[in-house]
Amino acid sequence: MQQQKPKTAITPTREEDYPEWYQQVIRGAELAEHAPVRGCMVIRPWGYALWENMQRILDKAFKDTGHQNAYFPLFIPLSFLEKEAQHVEGFAKECAVVTHHKLEKNAKGKLVPAGELEEPLIVRPTSETIIGAMYAKWVESWRDLPILINQWANVVRWEMRTRLFLRTTEFLWQEGHTAHATKEEAIEETMRMLGVYTDFAHKSLAIPVISGEKTPSERFPGAIATYTIEGMMQDKKSLQAGTSHFLGQNFAKAAEIKFRDKEGNVEFAWTTSWGMTTRMIGALIMTHSDDDGLVLPPRIAPSHIVLVPVIHKEETKQEVLSYCHALAGALRHIPYHGTTLNVIVDERDIRGGDKTWGWIKKGVPLRIEIGPRDIDKDLLGVARRDKGHKEITSFAKEEFLQKVVTLLDEIQEALYQKALKFRNDHTKKIDTKEEFYAFFKPEIPGGFALSHWSGEEAVEEQIKKDLNVTIRCIPLDGELEEGKCVISGKKSTRRVIFAKSY
Repeated sequence: MQQQKPKTAITPTREEDYPEWYQQVIRGAELAEHAPVRGCMVIRPWGYALWENMQRILDKAFKDTGHQNAYFPLFIPLSFLEKEAQHVEGFAKECAVVTHHKLEKNAKGKLVPAGELEEPLIVRPTSETIIGAMYAKWVESWRDLPILINQWANVVRWEMRTRLFLRTTEFLWQEGHTAHATKEEAIEETMRMLGVYTDFAHKSLAIPVISGEKTPSERFPGAIATYTIEGMMQDKKSLQAGTSHFLGQNFAKAAEIKFRDKEGNVEFAWTTSWGMTTRMIGALIMTHSDDDGLVLPPRIAPSHIVLVPVIHKEETKQEVLSYCHALAGALRHIPYHGTTLNVIVDERDIRGGDKTWGWIKKGVPLRIEIGPRDIDKDLLGVARRDKGHKEITSFAKEEFLQKVVTLLDEIQEALYQKALKFRNDHTKKIDTKEEFYAFFKPEIPGGFALSHWSGEEAVEEQIKKDLNVTIRCIPLDGELEEGKCVISGKKSTRRVIFAKSY
C-alpha cells in the first residue's frame, strides 16, 4: 500500500516548486502582495513590523558606532549622475526619469504630461551623488571630518523581472555615506560597517553569512572595493544580504569634496557607502521557513508569543480571557534583547483550527492554547514554531514565566545552527572543471563551490554564460593556498565562492 504524503499548510512544498512555495509563504503570512503599480509591492503590517524591527536593531548599531540619521532628496539632477562615469554607466538602465512637472487635459479630455523640465530628474536609485554635493558644501577643513551619516529611505531601480522582497522596482533600505580625511580611516569604516551587517545577520536574523570582497566585475559602480555578506538559501542559491563600499576619492573628486589638512594642503576626502534593504525579509523567509509557512527567529519576530483562548462554552469565556490577558500582561514586562516581550491574545471569533494554522503560517515563535482545563491544572501547553506543530511541552505558569526568555534564545540558536549545518553540508571544495560543471548542472543549484580562480574576468564570463554561476565573494577569512584555477588551469593563490544566486 502506497504511503500517503503528509499534509502541509503550504502547497506546493519547497521540493515541488521552490519559487511558488516562496510566494505562498508570503501570502500565508500576509507579509506583502503585488501592487497595482508594475514591479512594486504593498508591504502589509506583519511584513512591515519585520522591517521596523530590522530598523530598530540596525539603527541602534549605527548610532552606537557614531553615525547620525539625515534625509536627502528623492530626486537627483541628471547632471549629478553624469559626473561619475562608472556610476552613471552602472545605473543608466535602471533609472526612472522625471521629465515633466504637471498634467494637462488634451483635446480628447485625457491627462497628458506638460511643463517639460529644464533638466530631467532621476528618481533616487542610490544617493552618492546628491549626498556628495551636500558634503562639498559642509566640508572645508580637516576639523569637519569625518562625516558619518545614514538615511532610511526608498529607492527606485527599474527592474524587468520582479519578485516580492527579493527584487522590486521600489524598495526600502538604509544607506550610509561617510567622508574621511584619510584612506586608512575610510577603509576602517568600510570594514566596520561590514562587521555590523555580519553581526546583525548572525545574532538577529540567525542567518549564517560569509563576509568577503566582490570581484572587480561585481563591484558597486564607481567603487574601489565592494564587500558583501552572502547567505545560502534553502534552494542552495546565494543571496547578497548587504554591501559595504570603499569609494576611495572617486566620488569626492566628482562632487568636489575638498578640505584643507593640518599642514594647509587642499586634499580630496575619502568616502564610503553601505546599505541593507527589505531584501533581508526575503532572506529571512528562504533561510528558515518550512512547508507549513514562515518561521521567525525570536529576536526579529513582530510578536514573540501568541495566546489562543480555547472557549467551547459561553460561561467559560470570561474566565479564559481574563487568564490570558493576565498572563500576557505579566509576559509583556519581561525584558528581551533591548525590548520587552510582545504578546498577542487572539480573541477573534473564528474556528480554533484556523487560528492555530494562521499563527503557524505567520511564524510566531511560541504558541500557547489555553482552555478551562489548562487553567484548572495551572499548566501551559507551549508549542515552538521550530518544532513539529503537534509537539507540545507543558509548563506550570510560574515556571514558564521564568524560562520563557531561555526558550526563545534556544529557538534563536537552533535556527542559526540548522541554517549553518545546511550551508556546510552544501559547500564543497572542487578542483576540476568536470566536477565543477557537474555540480552546477542547469537543473541543479548545486550549493557553494570553494574553488580556485585565476583572477581573470574571462573565467567569470564563461561560467556565467555556461552555468549562470557567479563568484559571490573572495572570503575574508580564506587562507592563502597555492592551486590552479578550476576553469583555466592557471595559477591561483586562494579559493573563492562560486554559486548560483538571486
